[in-house]
Amino acid sequence: MSGRILIVAELSANHGHSLDKALETVRLAKQAGADAIKIQTYTADTITLDCDNEYFQIRHGTLWDGTTLHKLYREAYTPWEWHAAIRDAAAAQGLTFFSTPFDPTAVDFLEDLGVPLYKIASFEIHDIPLIEYVAAKGKPMLISTGIASLGDIEEAVAACRRRGNDDITLLKCTSAYPARPEDANLATIPNMAAAFGVKVGLSDHTMGHAVPIAAVGFGISVIEKHFIIDRALGGPDASFSMTPAEFALMVEGVRTAEAAIGRVTYEMPEGIAQNRAFGRSLFVTADIAAGEVLTPANVRSIRPGAGLHPRHTPEVMGRRARRALVRGTPLDWSMID
Repeated sequence: MSGRILIVAELSANHGHSLDKALETVRLAKQAGADAIKIQTYTADTITLDCDNEYFQIRHGTLWDGTTLHKLYREAYTPWEWHAAIRDAAAAQGLTFFSTPFDPTAVDFLEDLGVPLYKIASFEIHDIPLIEYVAAKGKPMLISTGIASLGDIEEAVAACRRRGNDDITLLKCTSAYPARPEDANLATIPNMAAAFGVKVGLSDHTMGHAVPIAAVGFGISVIEKHFIIDRALGGPDASFSMTPAEFALMVEGVRTAEAAIGRVTYEMPEGIAQNRAFGRSLFVTADIAAGEVLTPANVRSIRPGAGLHPRHTPEVMGRRARRALVRGTPLDWSMID
């Protein structure tokens, strides 16, 4: 990944079970300014069990309460037979294509597709064998931290490094759908980077683009947002996904913020130095006769900046004019005795 923030459009379940819509999403993501398109590689049977006992019921105050894990993932998954077409559509648009694998068979499948990087989802951060298996492929790792404790993050990073993979980007994430901005705690980002010696990004589920734009100032390298053609399409993730117009506004704001951060410098940009001419300086503000005393009544610090620096005010007060001075004349040492 380059020094520019990588902006990722997450397709997730936002295809309405239509490959054509998935491919259209890729095209619109490019138009909206995305750098990458990310999908998820699982089936309902690789991620959970078709079981409706109490452990598999969703009833935790989420958008998906009232169903089971298997039913949710059966609705949300992206068919594996679509992956190559989505990859090719992304390549045609100049977008990076990658995915989140949820088990080793998904990793093997994605390796055959030639993905250039991987993401570990928040809820898989405890699956250390999976993280090690992915890390061993030697490709950049994005690891979302939405449900992770400090210890969980330490263990996941150590798992990557055990496999010789130090190309790690931790994604600051709040695993609520949607998430509240006040729970984002973006101030954690630089601490996370320093504590683990890794790059840090943002996987964001808040509504709108304020949080991603604010995160730019904390030195992130990746932003990921769920992306949908139209929320009217429906589906498990529709309500907290960005439309193309919303995503484009975010990209514009991120790129502006990115440019504004710049570098540490006290130099003035080209063209600004000339504006110093409109700064303050000492001017004759009332006609002064030859030999007359200079006082605050006839010499003041005003705009523009053609006269003596205002720091000399105490030195010139009480001295006499060497010659007659006309109101509006910039003061200069040659005029003073």
